[in-house]
Amino acid sequence: MPPPYREGMQKIDMIAGLSALAGAYDGVICDVWGVLHNGVSPYPAAAEALTRFRAAGKAVVLLTNAPRPAKNVEDLLQSHYAIGRDSYDEIVTSGSVARQVFASEPHKRLFHLGPKHNLGLFEGLDVELVGEEEAEYVALTGLFDDETETAETYRPMLSRFVARGLKVYCANPDVVVERGDRLVYCAGALAQLYLALGGDAVIIGKPFKPVYDAALAALDRAFGRPMEKARVLAIGDGLPTDIKGAYGQGIDVLMVTAGIHGADFGDLLAPDPARLAARLEAEGLGIRAALPRLAW
Repeated sequence: MPPPYREGMQKIDMIAGLSALAGAYDGVICDVWGVLHNGVSPYPAAAEALTRFRAAGKAVVLLTNAPRPAKNVEDLLQSHYAIGRDSYDEIVTSGSVARQVFASEPHKRLFHLGPKHNLGLFEGLDVELVGEEEAEYVALTGLFDDETETAETYRPMLSRFVARGLKVYCANPDVVVERGDRLVYCAGALAQLYLALGGDAVIIGKPFKPVYDAALAALDRAFGRPMEKARVLAIGDGLPTDIKGAYGQGIDVLMVTAGIHGADFGDLLAPDPARLAARLEAEGLGIRAALPRLAW
């Protein structure tokens, strides 16, 4: 049975669409994977909601933990999911912020732990991609094969990095993401294991402040003037990333419940508000409202 509401537990405002809140906000910071698509199929109603929000003279910035430059994400959204620039003004990625970190790293010999399609993260940077034995530090962007591997696959390699005292930069804090009807592991799972092994890991992206600073600055550019934080709404599905990050930065949150946590709240498209409230309370988080999938 779902837990009953207790005295003091937040009541969850379940809404039908973004239009119910749009009048209170001038800007939206929206997650990508889990809100606009599931890694296989797009959610057209979500893109339409953002388009309609922008049509009222408001601004939308997509904020993603993708370990790639923003242009790569833009191209992927257009080519694979038919999501165009009418739905957003700018994209901020954890990869973009990571590139700034790598540019200031005094060491140059870098081992990339992640799939080849993330190599664009290093284009134009003064780094030398080397093998494990030559590395002076490590960049995590994912697993080599997230279809068959887990973080535990990499325990021996990560243990060797710990023994050598290598610093690891994680350019994607997500632990898991949806891929169709499955969950697959991401670089965040590797970073968690590295920390558990006693290693030194720097995690770049949501829920940490630098990417929100970048997203808020992008909203200001799109809006043409500074935007009050009280007039900004964050939209996302991940509790440890999207929800924790925005809540921690004092930004109102609209939670999409049918994302990576969908199975935790009962019926995927009719989530139980009591279960959601109990989960938020247990994690010390709060939201402005919730809905199963983003729509107008």
